[in-house]
Amino acid sequence: MLNALWFKPGGGKEKYLEYGAAVAPLIEKAGAEAQHNYEPQESLIGDFNPDVFFVVKYPSKEAFEAMINSTEYQEIMHLREEALEKSLLVTCKPYDWT
Repeated sequence: MLNALWFKPGGGKEKYLEYGAAVAPLIEKAGAEAQHNYEPQESLIGDFNPDVFFVVKYPSKEAFEAMINSTEYQEIMHLREEALEKSLLVTCKPYDWT
């Protein structure tokens, strides 16, 4: 899952860090793994300017859906909403160039 995030001004990043700490055990429980975080520097072609983007590798789409539909996640999702002005979540799969 590709995550692209635009933080709300005046504390969005800090609120997202709070969300990240709360969601980390749920991501682990889902069997997922967060990959590296990236801060875009300059868009050379096209318009892509999130504050940060990263990939979380879930074992399946169903594992992701079970996580976000859990009671535990429902109790913390407000932190994500309070932190972000805009976000993109894009399901992805490995690409075969052959």
